Amino acid sequence: MSEEIKSVTRRGMLSLLGVAALSLAVPTGLSVSDAEAQQPTPPGTTTAAPQTGTERRQERRITRTERRQERRTRRMERRLTRREGRRTRRAVRREGRSERREERREAR
Repeated sequence: MSEEIKSVTRRGMLSLLGVAALSLAVPTGLSVSDAEAQQPTPPGTTTAAPQTGTERRQERRITRTERRQERRTRRMERRLTRREGRRTRRAVRREGRSERREERREAR
């Protein structure tokens, strides 16, 4: 009697795992959900119509542009604050230097 020895290859093992995973996933995907039906809105209530893809995209663009503009404005305000601080510090240094020069000139 000749026995055939079957070896398990990686490819065979992966296909077995795939089939096992598929067999576990399919029954859960087809199960009945416990979700309830949506209740109709009362007739006096107005709801916004669902936006189309173009409207959503346009809204995203507008908000993105507004955020970008706010960042630019804040950045410019920070720059102006730094510039003003540098100007005042420079003026204080110049004033101190001119006072020291005057004191040295008077001391001669």
